Amino acid sequence: MKKLLSLTIIFIIIMALAFPLGNHACAEDGFTQKDRELLIELRVKMVEIDKRFEQIDKRFEQVDKRFEQVDKRFEQVDKRFEELREDMNKRFEQVDKRFEQMFTFLWILTGIFTTLTVSVIGFAYWDRRTIIGKAKEETISAIEKDGKLRDLINALRTLAENNKEMANVLRRFNLL
Repeated sequence: MKKLLSLTIIFIIIMALAFPLGNHACAEDGFTQKDRELLIELRVKMVEIDKRFEQIDKRFEQVDKRFEQVDKRFEQVDKRFEELREDMNKRFEQVDKRFEQMFTFLWILTGIFTTLTVSVIGFAYWDRRTIIGKAKEETISAIEKDGKLRDLINALRTLAENNKEMANVLRRFNLL
């Protein structure tokens, strides 16, 4: 910026020397008193312009500092967002692990319930079978113990030897 300002000043001075203002340019002595005064005024104005450019440079520097501060705040906000995202990801991972644990627990409960159900049904089937077998044995032994039914069947077989009708009836019921 300062180089541009310096080049501008040099250009203006050269232009002022090359193309003097008014009729004074044709003077043989070169610079007249008015020309010198004009150059002095021009230098004063250039110094003022330099000061204004310096003020503008300072303002630009202040604006740059503000932008740097804003950038820092944006970086802080970005860091905070990143931290929040990481926290959320950790929380989701924890929730996922908890769901996996719950599903594993449910599978274990299902296995236990299935095992218990099959065991109870198997025990009931075995118990009924055993009870029915014992009941048959006890009934048969009770019938044989009393012996009256066997005696009745033997009596009917003896009658069947003489009576053909009786023999046919006993054969139909597989008692002969």
